Amino acid sequence: MNRLKKAWAVALAALIVCAGFTACSNGKAASGATSASTKTKAQDTLVFAAGAEPRGLDPALVDDGESTKVISNVYEGLLKYAKDSTDVEPCLAESWEISKDGLTYTFHLRKGVKFQDGTDFNAEAVKFNIDRQLSPNKTDDMPYADFVFGAVKSVEVVDANTVKVNMKTASTPFLKNLAMSLGAPMVSPTAAKKYNNNLNEHPVGTGPYTFVSWTKGQNVVMKRNDNYWGEKAKTKNVVLRFIADNSARVVALNNGEVDMIDGIDATVVSQIKSAGNKIYEAPGLNVNYMAYNTTKKPFDDPKIRKAVSQAVNVPELVASLYQGYSEPATSVLPTFMEGYDKNVKQVSYDAAASKAALAAAGVTKLHIITYSNPRPYNPINGQALAEAVQGYLTKVGVTATIDAYDWTTYKAKLKAGDYDVCFYGWTGDNGDPDNFMMLMSSDDPIMNVARYSNQEYKNLIAKGAVTPSGTERSKIYSQLETLAAQNAVWLPISHGKSLSAYRSNVKDFYFHMTGSVFFSGISKS
Repeated sequence: MNRLKKAWAVALAALIVCAGFTACSNGKAASGATSASTKTKAQDTLVFAAGAEPRGLDPALVDDGESTKVISNVYEGLLKYAKDSTDVEPCLAESWEISKDGLTYTFHLRKGVKFQDGTDFNAEAVKFNIDRQLSPNKTDDMPYADFVFGAVKSVEVVDANTVKVNMKTASTPFLKNLAMSLGAPMVSPTAAKKYNNNLNEHPVGTGPYTFVSWTKGQNVVMKRNDNYWGEKAKTKNVVLRFIADNSARVVALNNGEVDMIDGIDATVVSQIKSAGNKIYEAPGLNVNYMAYNTTKKPFDDPKIRKAVSQAVNVPELVASLYQGYSEPATSVLPTFMEGYDKNVKQVSYDAAASKAALAAAGVTKLHIITYSNPRPYNPINGQALAEAVQGYLTKVGVTATIDAYDWTTYKAKLKAGDYDVCFYGWTGDNGDPDNFMMLMSSDDPIMNVARYSNQEYKNLIAKGAVTPSGTERSKIYSQLETLAAQNAVWLPISHGKSLSAYRSNVKDFYFHMTGSVFFSGISKS
C-alpha cells in the first residue's frame, strides 16, 4: 500500500472509532460545531460486521460469500440480477442477441465506462476476462472458471463496444452465470497484468466503490467511486469489519459500533429488536448439508453412508438449532426453485436400523471436520451443528471426533481431504438448479466436498445444461436429486432464511437472495 493510501485508511479507521461515541475528548460532549461535524462524518460511513473475512478479492480466484461482500461493490459483470430475483438485467452490457442454435452470444457494451485505475472498459477487456479463465490460461486456483465459462469455445472482438462469445454447446444457465458475483465480474486487464494475474489484494473493477485497504483480521475499507458511470453511491465510505463471535456482533450493533451485521440466528432476534434495531428476513436461496468423503473406506459404500444418515433426526435437529428460521431440507434444491421435486425422498431417521447396520459393518468411529464461524446457510456455526450430529451418532454406537477450523483454514482442510464427514453449504449464485446440482459432479474438491464421481450423474448434468427451461428440464433435475438421495452422497439438513440486522437509522438495506449485499443504495440518517 502506498503512503497516501495508508494514511487515508488510518484516518478513516480513526474516524469510525470516534464516530461511534458522542464525543472524542475525555468522554465529554464536544462543542456544537464539532458534534455536528462528527455526526456528518458518521453518516458518511457505513460499517458492516461479518463473521469472517474474505479469502480474497479477485472474483476469478475465490469461491466464498465473505469475499463477495467486497467483490460485488468493487466489480461489475456484463449482466446483473434484478433486485428481488435472479432475473438478468443489463449492466456493463446494454443489450445482447443469441443465435437460434444457442451457440453465439453477441453483447453490446456500455460506452464510456472506465475501470477504477482510469483505463477503458471495452470489448478487449471482456475478451481478456473470459480468456483468462479458459484453457490454456486458466489456473487451478480459479474455482468458478469451468462453471461460468465451461461451455465457451472462443471470444471475438467485433469492435470497441461489441464482443461475440462462441459456445462449444448451448448453455441454458449461461446468461445467469454472467450476472454472478464470482467468476463473472470484469477486472481491469492493466491491473491484472501489473499484479501477476492475482487481484486478491489489489481489486480494480468498474463498480460504485473502490478498494482502499485490507487490514488482515480487522477490516476492509472502500470509498465511493466518484467516476462511476451510473448512479453514485449514497454513502461515501464503507468499512467491512470482521467479528467472528455472533454475540459480539450483536453487542457491536446494539452499541452503535456497527450499522449492519449478518450471520445472526434465532437466539438473538429478540435481543436485537429490544434494542430498537431491525431484522431483515427473506427466503434463503441455499442448502445446509453434511457430506461424506465418498473416496474413503468405509464411506465409499452407499450403504454405510445411508446408515450414518439414518442416525440423524433432521427435523428435530433443525427445530432445535434454528428455532423456526430454517426449514428441514427435503431436497438439495430450495422448494421455490425450478426443478424441485417434492416426491424425492432423502434418507429418513431410523436409529434402530442405523445402529444395526453400523454394528454389522464394524463402524464404531468417524472423523468430522467443520467450520467455526457462522455461514448464511448455517447462522449458528458449523461446530454447533457438528456437535448436534455427534450426539445422534453416540446413540447408535459411533464415536465421532470433531476438528473445527476458521473458514480459511477449513477450505485448505477440505482440499486436503482428510475427513470422513464434513459440513458445508451452498448459497445459490444464479437461481438455476444446475448451480446446486453440479456441485456433486465437479472435479474441484472445494466445490465437490463429497468427492463424488458418477458418470450417470455427470451425463445428466450435461443434459440439463443444454435443455431449455421447462418440464423436460425439470425432469432431469428430479432424476439428479433422486440419484443423489439414493446414493446418500449428502445428508441435506436445512434451507435457512436470509437473516441480517441493521440499526434503525439505516435506510434501504437489503440482502440479495444470492448472498450479496450492495452498499451503493444504502444510507443512514
